[in-house]
Amino acid sequence: MSRTTPVSFVRDGVRDVRTVARGWRWGVGRRALVPRSAEPFVPARSTRVFPTRWARGPAARAAREVVLGVGMNSLLRSTVAVHAHGTDVLDRIDGPVVFVANHSSHVDTPLIMNTLPARWRRKTAVAAAADYFFDTWWRAAGSAILFNTFPIERRGGSLSSTPGYLLKDGWSIVVYPEGTRSRDGWTGQFKLGAAFTAIGAGVPVVPIAIRGTFNAMPHEQGWPSRGRPPVSIRYGDPVVALEGEGPRDFTRRIQAAMAGLLDEDSSDWYSSRLRASGAGNAPTSGPDVSRWRRVWETSRPPERRGRRTVWR
Repeated sequence: MSRTTPVSFVRDGVRDVRTVARGWRWGVGRRALVPRSAEPFVPARSTRVFPTRWARGPAARAAREVVLGVGMNSLLRSTVAVHAHGTDVLDRIDGPVVFVANHSSHVDTPLIMNTLPARWRRKTAVAAAADYFFDTWWRAAGSAILFNTFPIERRGGSLSSTPGYLLKDGWSIVVYPEGTRSRDGWTGQFKLGAAFTAIGAGVPVVPIAIRGTFNAMPHEQGWPSRGRPPVSIRYGDPVVALEGEGPRDFTRRIQAAMAGLLDEDSSDWYSSRLRASGAGNAPTSGPDVSRWRRVWETSRPPERRGRRTVWR
């Protein structure tokens, strides 16, 4: 007969607890006991698309110009220190275009709309997630009147015809190709919708690189941090689809252009071009390390640079 020692007693007890934990149905009441594969098929409930044509009418445009130019601009610049670069590239474009930007904060859209020149802002609409901004009438109406948003499905829904209609009608659109805000500040995988829309409408894509908004107002935060954290936005040269180029290859070139802008904003123009001509700019997806390291890296705000000289 084996003798039970205190060490073996504890070891056996731990093994029994682990066995029970593996077999126990945790969270009963919050999770169905029936496997998903055995659940009966239920057709997706059709949702009514919120109309946004009224937000592009003369009255709504006039009201939006006052709200953005006075109220929102003052609020934005009182909470964050805005540094905008490259808006002069828009002087060489007639429009319309597809603006493609990285997305890590709710500050991104106000930042874009308040740094665009007035003639562009008045004719620019923003693609917004239908399941988030258009789930209730008051949120849908508020975002439509404030930022001229229109709904798009991001969960496998049919491709909306609204972006193509707007571009043909002379409106530029802002698209976040990642589909959602970044949880760690790094750029996620680009979806093909922006490239597909630009190719179909025959318009160029203007990449926009945004830095510092994750540090200013991350995903779980409802208001910018104190101290007016610096944020940077940089507009790049237009990227035009080549003859016969598909959406996938075009998306790669768009993402490469954005990587160059982010590299330029964190260093300088010459260094970023030198890297791009060699091994290429650093990937915008970030290093393959633990999440806290990735968040720590992107939480560093852009440097407040003074006047720079050519020679050092």
